[in-house]
Amino acid sequence: MRLFGALFALLCCAPMGAHAQQPLRPAVAAQAALEELRAAQQMLEEAKGGRARVAALSETVRAFEAGLSAVRAGLRGAVIRERALSLRLAGQEEEIAALLTVLQARGRAGSPSLFLHPQGALGTARAGMIVSQMTPVLSAQAEELREVLAEVSSLRQLQAGAESRLQEALGAVQQARSALSQAIGDRTELPRKFSEDAVKTALLLATAETLESFAGGLGEISGGPLMGQAADEDVTLRKGQLPLPVAGRVLRRAGEADAAGIVRAGLVVATRPRALVSAPAAATIRYQGPLLDFGNVLILEPKAGLLMVFAGLDLVYGRTGEVVARGAPLGLMGGKQASVGEILTQVGEGTGSDLSQSLYLEVREDNEPVNPQDWFRTEREE
Repeated sequence: MRLFGALFALLCCAPMGAHAQQPLRPAVAAQAALEELRAAQQMLEEAKGGRARVAALSETVRAFEAGLSAVRAGLRGAVIRERALSLRLAGQEEEIAALLTVLQARGRAGSPSLFLHPQGALGTARAGMIVSQMTPVLSAQAEELREVLAEVSSLRQLQAGAESRLQEALGAVQQARSALSQAIGDRTELPRKFSEDAVKTALLLATAETLESFAGGLGEISGGPLMGQAADEDVTLRKGQLPLPVAGRVLRRAGEADAAGIVRAGLVVATRPRALVSAPAAATIRYQGPLLDFGNVLILEPKAGLLMVFAGLDLVYGRTGEVVARGAPLGLMGGKQASVGEILTQVGEGTGSDLSQSLYLEVREDNEPVNPQDWFRTEREE
């Protein structure tokens, strides 16, 4: 904008009022999100040498994911706000030019004698009254414009400085994921409820034509049904309050047809590439590996007769028969992590989202599918 630099310099010479001291909401939100990434990087350094490395690194990956999501939202808000303010200033260019002319004239006035009216004392008095009434209006307009210009400047500086912080964070979150995978590989064996029968598993995989038939045959893999709870909590006490196993947004609910017209009994959650999938409750791993057309699948049993199916993972942690705690890492989604350039392009286009991966979540009670919303909180957004 042609007047931006001159007007900003002129208005900033005057003291700012109380209104200009208020927080700049989009800028503050984006800056706070960037601080989340800084805190996550500190967590990574602490988690590398901690005793409970798997738990610490899992929390670190989640912190990075939350921070990156917040940064996207914050920068998106900053971009939208900056564009709105710039369009507003562009639409008021003539008014701003007139205001700038008056302010410059007042600045050059210097001596009160310049305000003397040629019609004498009465004209001077009338002119003085007009000027005294005009001055508060001009000051208010100048104050409002100064606040707008200061916010635009702050938002632009924030966007310019976000690239380096994002670059550091993307490298750090990749380190955290690698360290987590290594820590899981190094850990001692988890408690086990049963040992998998490899022959029976292979036969079941070969003969199962549906998820239902596979789930129904799980008892054969372990040599019989499990007795009692699989872990140290009663998951039914948290029914309806379980968190989704991955950060994302519900794309399709149970019973909703997809683009091909296929209706499934579970939820489809849109997630970002390489997102961490975690156990919503303490449970026994009943199966992990490829299954039919679902990709990599992990099936948990929080208690006898209750199965939770997670399908579409790229990397799966743990082994069949192991008991995992609530919040334990189960695996990673597929896809390629977005680069800094891709993130900033998406933000610049007003989207700031890349929910390109899908996790399928199904819940079965006594071998019958039930609505996952009976168990999970599904209002969670990305």
